[in-house]
Amino acid sequence: MITKIQKRSFYLLFLLFTFTISSVAAQSTVVTGVITDAADKRPVPSVTVIFKGTKIATKTDAQGKYRLSAQMASTHIEINYVGYKTQSVPVKAGQEQQINIILQEDSQSLNEVTVNSAKKAKYRNKDNPAVELIRQVIAHKSLNRLESDSTVEYQQYDWMQFSLSNLSEKFKNKKIFKNYQFLFDEQDSTAVGGKNILPVYLRERLSQYYYRKSPQKTKIITLADKHVNFDDGLVDNNAIGNYFERMYADVNIYDNNIVFTNSQFLSPIADGAPAYYKFFITDTLKNQQPQLIELSFIPRLPNALLFEGKIYITMDGKYAVQQAFLKTGKDVNINFVRALEVKLNFEPDFRGKFHLVKSHLLMDFGLGNEKGRGFKGERSVTIKNYKTNIPRPDSVYSGESLVMAAGAENRDAAYWADNRLDTIGKDKLKIYGNIDTLGQMKSFKRMMDLVTFFFIGYKNLGPVEIGPLYSFYTFNNLEGFRLRFGGRTTTDFSTRFYMDTYAAYGFKDEKWKYFFSGAYSFNNKSIYKFPQSFVRASFRRDMSIPGEEAVNGVQEDNLASSFRRGVNDKFLYNDFYKVEYQQEYLNHFSFNIGFRKWTQSPAGNLVFARQTDLGPQQLSRLTSTEFNLRLRYAPFEKFYQGKLFRERIIEKYPVFELDYAAGVKGLFGGENAYHNLTASIDKRFYLGQFGRSDVRLEGNYLFGQVPFPLLRIHKANQSYSYQVYAYNLMNFLEFVSDHYVSLNVDHNFNGLILNRIPLLRRLKLREYVTFKGLYGGLRNENNPLMNSSLLQFPVNEDGVATTYHLGNRPYMEASAGLGNIFKVLRFDVVRRFNYLDHPDVAKWGLRAKVQFEF
Repeated sequence: MITKIQKRSFYLLFLLFTFTISSVAAQSTVVTGVITDAADKRPVPSVTVIFKGTKIATKTDAQGKYRLSAQMASTHIEINYVGYKTQSVPVKAGQEQQINIILQEDSQSLNEVTVNSAKKAKYRNKDNPAVELIRQVIAHKSLNRLESDSTVEYQQYDWMQFSLSNLSEKFKNKKIFKNYQFLFDEQDSTAVGGKNILPVYLRERLSQYYYRKSPQKTKIITLADKHVNFDDGLVDNNAIGNYFERMYADVNIYDNNIVFTNSQFLSPIADGAPAYYKFFITDTLKNQQPQLIELSFIPRLPNALLFEGKIYITMDGKYAVQQAFLKTGKDVNINFVRALEVKLNFEPDFRGKFHLVKSHLLMDFGLGNEKGRGFKGERSVTIKNYKTNIPRPDSVYSGESLVMAAGAENRDAAYWADNRLDTIGKDKLKIYGNIDTLGQMKSFKRMMDLVTFFFIGYKNLGPVEIGPLYSFYTFNNLEGFRLRFGGRTTTDFSTRFYMDTYAAYGFKDEKWKYFFSGAYSFNNKSIYKFPQSFVRASFRRDMSIPGEEAVNGVQEDNLASSFRRGVNDKFLYNDFYKVEYQQEYLNHFSFNIGFRKWTQSPAGNLVFARQTDLGPQQLSRLTSTEFNLRLRYAPFEKFYQGKLFRERIIEKYPVFELDYAAGVKGLFGGENAYHNLTASIDKRFYLGQFGRSDVRLEGNYLFGQVPFPLLRIHKANQSYSYQVYAYNLMNFLEFVSDHYVSLNVDHNFNGLILNRIPLLRRLKLREYVTFKGLYGGLRNENNPLMNSSLLQFPVNEDGVATTYHLGNRPYMEASAGLGNIFKVLRFDVVRRFNYLDHPDVAKWGLRAKVQFEF
């Protein structure tokens, strides 16, 4: 039986419990909001938000959103993110509230890291806990890399923008921009690129990635692709995208080297990183799960291709990178690049293994100092739906590595709104409309038309374009003053049929030269754009210099090539009849099959002469007919497509070429039967802090008996410009072969030596060394010294031979040069090592080259 006292005690305890519960509930603090970047207003994922003085923390999602709650009366939240200033923000205790945070970049230089002691300690790797930590990270790289799983798949959203930056109000308000004010945008003046930017390019891409370890295969399916489109007559839109992608390549901190533009940076967690970086433990974050160590680093040599920054390492025994902030110092030797920043974010999967979920890259380009006008490039990558070790059928990995899904380039706004993996502001999306509006403005069209004419060389007149400008006037010893006028049709004329023509006249030889070609495109695209698929027939009557023209016998004249050194008196008049079929595939394999009839007539002091039973005989012409086949494979190749040529964006991937020509005697007047086979490999080798080497290996063998004009006339250079793939101290028509192997190595040290010299390192010069070797010979059947019935080698006015074949010694030359002079010039001192007894040769030479590179 319950007494009254017990009842009263029960009621008292009940009321006390209820009050306690109510009090706790009343003190519950809930904070939500969005965290964005002050510079570009974009949401920032993986930011740590914590109730100050507690271990209660959360992280923002891919949209920058967070939610933090605690059953206590908290008064402040603290916001931490690598590369940004830490903030402490007051909150209302015991309430639910929304607080949006704007992060400001932390621009403090890590070069100011100091050691607090009475006497500054000398930095050393031995017994340094920071170095021991980084060595553990290096030792665990193989476990933390993507490739350690049997399969990996994920979706990736890629956003890229390129803008004119750091524009002053005075520049913005110039008369020329009066009608273009809608293009300008503003940003934080402390951000990379400065205040007032003029966006000129934007690209978004959504892709599905598949990776299989064994057998190794990567498959990338582009689900959606959207980018700014300029007038195709003025700008190659795909080429712009390819070039920007090359500049803003994917960043994998677990690789030993990270390539930006044409420069290779050493990763702070590369195998040899402790020899190039200084490391400092600058913080421990015990309120994280897992706990993190903040590791700061700076380069030992300021000008070297190294980073400074911070990485956050997990303290769970896996030593994985959870966040990273990398940037270049102001003295780093990258041409035109004034600043570079990279932010990387990693998140754990269900196993606790960290994978990349967000990367953000900024580059500031310019000719002058940090305050001058320049270009700002920005790329952001978001990764979601990350899955590992899921077996897929072989059909998923079959076919091409890069695939464009049907309709990927025509996705509507609704698709993008539903499928973007990241938030992009309306101010960014308006760039599409701005550029479309710009492209319709007559004043902009006139300006771009003028720029195209002077820099590319063609004047667009709708269905046709006139040019090239740089070939209008040239001169040489045979023709004297030469004028040329040409043009070709555009896609406004037809997307199937293309015509190209020019006419030239030499005022000294008083001869007309001309060219005409007609082509039919099978894929209804321009024959100059990838992937090419066309058939073309052409006729060319023109002059050339033996040993200067390209392998196919076509020489494109320009004013710069008119200035030549030494004796230059041997020429050819050529008639080319040619039919060819060109086919390229998306995997960058291509073939060209064709037929040509080539008639050569000697000119100048060149003579076609041979010995007969009746005495010396001179020939007025030499005719050959041949079938040609060229195979080319350039995996993952990217290039910029110009009006007349493609400029390959050189990367680490090799390029293979195989050329075969079969001469047919008796067909259309062909005088010789032969088979000519040439193979070559081009490859760039990145050698870390020692720079990079571009290597070309080539071999050739000619089967059959032919006169010397049909032998391989090795490519010489008698101009004052430096040519990478020619012999710069060899004379025209100096060496011929019917079999040879050649090696060309052009090495760029990227300032490895000069960066260590205090006064010179400010100039950011780069050292080059080049070696060129040619080893081959001439069989007796093709040697006119052994067979008098062949056309005899040319001689000079004194009767001394000027054409030779290689003997037991290879031809060798080398050069040492300085590049990045005034950002655009390279000078090389060239040394020829042998065959110095030949007439009119030089042992030394100085050559210059305009060379733009980053």
